[in-house]
Amino acid sequence: PNIPGKSLVAAVVTYPPNGASPSHHHAKSAFIYAYVLEGEIGSSVDGSAPKIYKAGESFYEDPGSHHAISENASKTKPARLLAVFVIDSGDNKLTVPDGQ
Repeated sequence: PNIPGKSLVAAVVTYPPNGASPSHHHAKSAFIYAYVLEGEIGSSVDGSAPKIYKAGESFYEDPGSHHAISENASKTKPARLLAVFVIDSGDNKLTVPDGQ
């Protein structure tokens, strides 16, 4: 509330075993903080080498980042992460699938 024109949006992303999100871009205004709540999440952003984050670990993404890999690293256990977006108010598309 003390940053005019910005909003804070939190989302829990749940991946079933072996689940993944399609590659996508994040909103051009969104700074993102991600915290792994459960399991292990594989991630690659803006051409970085893929990395696995375990429960209790976190990472961030800059505005407009390209998220090529976002997946559950386990084929047998679920995984969850909390994604917190600091985004321009009214910028309602948090992610845009590649090709759109």
